[in-house]
Amino acid sequence: MLNYDAIVARIKKVIEDHDLNAASFAEKIGVQRSGISHILSGRNKPSLEFLSKIQATFKEVEYDWLLLGNPQPKEQAPTTLFENTDLKPEEKITEPKMTLNKNSEHTAPIKEIIYVYEDDSFKVIQRKS
Repeated sequence: MLNYDAIVARIKKVIEDHDLNAASFAEKIGVQRSGISHILSGRNKPSLEFLSKIQATFKEVEYDWLLLGNPQPKEQAPTTLFENTDLKPEEKITEPKMTLNKNSEHTAPIKEIIYVYEDDSFKVIQRKS
């Protein structure tokens, strides 16, 4: 299980380390100020989308640290689109094979794929720029 109090403490550390207040942090990551307030007060739990916005804005913030408190160096850039060297050979994704539902409103290319496992561990695969 994730320790949401610890995640919130790490979010507060990101805010503090960048000399921001809650309002400026909310603006910087693109969320409403009330959302930050509710998360920092413990009223709401941060969603994966919320945590992704933090990581996308502050590239030095690792998902492993943000979620679990485990600092890990950034992975080397993948050699092919969506390749992740931690996967077994039969699990490697060398090109996107996903298509969107024709009724989907999303038409932009996929930026990243996040696998979240039942034990709350996860794996992030980012598209090569």
